[in-house]
Amino acid sequence: MVNKVALLTAGGFAPCLSSAIGGLIQRYTEVAPDVEIIAYKHGYQGLLSGDYLTVTDQVRAHADLLHLFGGSPIGNSRVKLTNAADLVKRGLVNEGDDPLKVAADRLVADGVDVLHTIGGDDTNTTAADLAAYLAEHDYGLTVVGLPKTIDNDVIPIKQSLGAWTAAEQGALFAQNIVAEHNSGSRMLIIHEVMGRHCGWLTAATAQKYREWLDIQTWLPEIGLSREAWDVHAVYVPEAVIDIAAEADRLKKVMDEVGNVTIFLSEGAGLDAIVAELEKAGQEVPRDPFGHVKLDKVNPGAWFGAQFAELLGAEKVMIQKSGYFSRSAAANQADLDLIKQCTDLAVDSALAGTPGVIGQDEENGDELTAIAFDRIKGGKPFDIGQQWYRDLVEGIGQPAPVAAAAH
Repeated sequence: MVNKVALLTAGGFAPCLSSAIGGLIQRYTEVAPDVEIIAYKHGYQGLLSGDYLTVTDQVRAHADLLHLFGGSPIGNSRVKLTNAADLVKRGLVNEGDDPLKVAADRLVADGVDVLHTIGGDDTNTTAADLAAYLAEHDYGLTVVGLPKTIDNDVIPIKQSLGAWTAAEQGALFAQNIVAEHNSGSRMLIIHEVMGRHCGWLTAATAQKYREWLDIQTWLPEIGLSREAWDVHAVYVPEAVIDIAAEADRLKKVMDEVGNVTIFLSEGAGLDAIVAELEKAGQEVPRDPFGHVKLDKVNPGAWFGAQFAELLGAEKVMIQKSGYFSRSAAANQADLDLIKQCTDLAVDSALAGTPGVIGQDEENGDELTAIAFDRIKGGKPFDIGQQWYRDLVEGIGQPAPVAAAAH
């Protein structure tokens, strides 16, 4: 019997968190209105400290408003429950405590029967650790997750919530940024897109942007040309980047068109950048999950420095669409997917079925509760897909060659 459920959002933002919260509240109100709902503030941080909001009748009556906003009304944080040293340092647990036990005991103390986690692979692998601990120690609690990542890189989930919107928003961002191509002569623009190990978002953003180009009317006689507004290179972590060969190709574009625009996945070339920093004796900053802090490493600046001289660029502009894209409200395609997933998440929770709700690529894309132990991060983008090959061919870039696996 489910009497009380808790929600939390964690990790980075994606254009689905607010709507997923709204969808869960609406579904519980529809099928199990007597179930109490609380929401831990700032993800696992709030769970450890017992800091939560109560979903009141007023919130239930107006939960539809949450579909109109981006971000997360209940807040996020990056907390790994198996990284005790980090949690002690942050004052979230005491020295010698097992954070998994602290979290489990807090759920019991708060009277929670079901925990809904909404996050990416780190959030859901942390949820998996917690679910395993709860099961091993007979806590009798059910954990049901929802997949959030704009990288669209959760194994074995076909489509993560919010990724479609992020690509659409990145293309919107690019419309204004690429308009800067004539703010100086021989301009190099690098549009850095989020994607640590997966290039899906960069590719999908470039595709969405070029779809916008396709429906515009151009006037080259006054300098309004598609060639100048186009994407001239798309670099993703899964493909080899031959900087010398690309510099030769893009130098011709710079000479003929007068500017060059690159869509760059923030994880592209990351191994080379880290190796260069370590060789120079510099410390590579990492987060609690051991990931390189990309905002500190700054891949866009690194690539800008590599290409600027080779292309004879007179001005270099590096712009990042990540925060613009990830905090947007969900578009209609994502809203439809979110509703399917939140409805099933509630139904699974009431049935006592744990797992992460998603389209299971390993089982005919069936929408189901996928066992936590099957959830992994870092799903590579398939650069062999025809739509991507068409995209690359359309911008005059050589056919993609797979890079060594990460």
